[in-house]
Amino acid sequence: MQLTSFTDYGLRALIYMASLPEGKMTSITEVTEIYGVSRNHMVKIINQLSREGYVAAVRGKNGGIRLGRAAKDICIGDVVRDLEPLALVNCSSEFCHITSACRLKRALSKAVQSFLKELDNYTLADLVEENQPLYKLLLVEQ
Repeated sequence: MQLTSFTDYGLRALIYMASLPEGKMTSITEVTEIYGVSRNHMVKIINQLSREGYVAAVRGKNGGIRLGRAAKDICIGDVVRDLEPLALVNCSSEFCHITSACRLKRALSKAVQSFLKELDNYTLADLVEENQPLYKLLLVEQ
């Protein structure tokens, strides 16, 4: 299974924000520069993360973005569920003539559920806490 770039960069943005000292704000521009992704794409990602409550956006002179809740309270499985279109194949009868007899959809559904169940074992904090090599790569001082 391969995640879309939307989900991939959404997770990366959260990792960056979780790596910052507690309460420190960043900007979409800073996140795009760290990962070398288009600003337009990152704006869409941050907007979705904000709608889901993972990111808090603060307007104004001293504004920016930061995590919307503690990293320990952000489950990676939930983030993937909220960002990723999880239908792996199109099983509509207009698209596939074997839909009525096919068992592939059920097998793929079980596989996706197993994948998500494993991701449910990890929080954002698990990915970033005391990860000095990550802080160095992200140019974050702790």
